[in-house]
Formats: sequence, C-alpha cells, structure tokens
Amino acid sequence: MSTEKRCPCGSGLEYEQCCRPYIKGEKKPPTAEALMRARYSAYAEHEIDFIMDSTVKKDKADIDYKATRDWSVRSEWLGLRIVSTEKGGHADTEGVVEFEASYAKDGLRDIHRERGRFKKIDGVWFYDDGTVAPNTVIRSGPKVGRNDPCPCGSGKKYKHCCGS
Repeated sequence: MSTEKRCPCGSGLEYEQCCRPYIKGEKKPPTAEALMRARYSAYAEHEIDFIMDSTVKKDKADIDYKATRDWSVRSEWLGLRIVSTEKGGHADTEGVVEFEASYAKDGLRDIHRERGRFKKIDGVWFYDDGTVAPNTVIRSGPKVGRNDPCPCGSGKKYKHCCGS
C-alpha cells in the first residue's frame, strides 16, 4: 500500500507527481489549467508563497498575505472542479479557467466559483485576475434551534449561551 497522498487538485495522481513540483519550483506548469490546479493545491497545502509568486506582479500588492494564509489554514479544502477552459494551452499566451473550489470554514460549506484569467509571461503561466460568481453558503451541520442544548457543551439552552 502506498503512503503517498493524492493531490488535492483532484487529478487522481499522487501529490508528489502532480502539483508539488510546480509549488516547489521544480517545474513550471505547462498550461493555465495546470497552474489553476497547483494554486488550489497550494491553498490546501498552505503554500501561500506559491499563491503570491504565481500572480501577475501588478496584482501582488492587492493580495493580503495574512488574509490569504488565514483562509487557507482555517478552511478544510474539499475539492476542485474545472468547469471549462478557453485557450491556456502550451502555445497560448492567455487563457481562462472557470472552476469551483469547495471548502468548509467555521462550520459552513462554501463553493468559490470563479472565471480566472491567466497570462503566460516569458514562457511562464501566471494568474492575472478573475470574476467571482455569487454563491450560496450551505451549513455543513444541522442548524441549532434557540431551545436546543448549546453545542458548546455548557448544558444551557442555545439562546441563553452562545446564541445570545
């Protein structure tokens, strides 16, 4: 039985053979989709420097490193689904990857839906910017009613404890 873990990007490959070489700078992603998958895996693996380094330079100042790291660390990354790609191949200099990144944070499941735009600069793919679709947050556990016992374990009703 293999001790290797599957890549968070959902490719079915082992992490060591899939996104890790891109994240660690051992290889360059050959396509916009490969970069998108590596960026998702970087969030799941808390590799924030890769997120920063794979973004077009003009946008780096707009990225809050601490907030990005907090989102990465405080979230449970549940999966990536590539919805569509436009261009972004080996011979292209621009591409679009539409994707859904599923995660849970603070007891709520969410899906980050984005149409990301990528640019190849000097033979290297970078995330340029994206359009985020509106989303619906789904509770990952049952809703606690006002008169239910508080989930913190105090023995009080929710409305007299954490729900007040």
